[in-house]
Amino acid sequence: MSPPDREDTLLRFLMPKEAKFYDFFEQDVANLVTAAKELMDFFEDYNDVETKVLRFIELEHEGDAITHQIIGQLHRTFVTPLDREDIALLANSLDDFMDCIEGAARTAVLYRIAQPTARARELAAIIVHVTSELNKAIPRLRHRNQFKQIIEHCVEVNRLENEADNIHHAALAELFDNETDITGIIKWREIYELLESAVDRGEDIANILEGIVIKHA
Repeated sequence: MSPPDREDTLLRFLMPKEAKFYDFFEQDVANLVTAAKELMDFFEDYNDVETKVLRFIELEHEGDAITHQIIGQLHRTFVTPLDREDIALLANSLDDFMDCIEGAARTAVLYRIAQPTARARELAAIIVHVTSELNKAIPRLRHRNQFKQIIEHCVEVNRLENEADNIHHAALAELFDNETDITGIIKWREIYELLESAVDRGEDIANILEGIVIKHA
């Protein structure tokens, strides 16, 4: 017969470590909220940008570290509170969102953009709203009786993504109408695409959350 302490150890290993996964996801989305707010400030107060972009690199590294912790915890946990594939998808999508935010700021500095456009600021503001909705939704994963509210936040993210699409299209139209320098067109088109892609990644996260709610309804 196995000693009691070994049985207890095995039981703890088999039990789902719910708090760990939820803690990591909440840390990750909070990091995204910080990055989104700093991106909006980056485009609103476009000064000392070389120093500011270092902060985005720091936040991106912090997000990477959380992603590694989630995946590591996934490998160590026998029974998970959510489907393993959903945990991995959510972790990777949060990471992709951060990559787009960091990429937009870094590209603006790399391309030596003189001043941001009004459309860039509009897209940055939508990114802030998307992260705010996700920051409200993800903590509700801990509570099955709050799954209905998750759907409400996801619907709002979908609406924001549609709004971002319209702004992105308008931005490109204005770019080709008003910009005479082909280099400037190429630079801004890439920045706009990164900003719009960030919103798309937010919608990906919302879709994953909706899928989780449907599975556990």
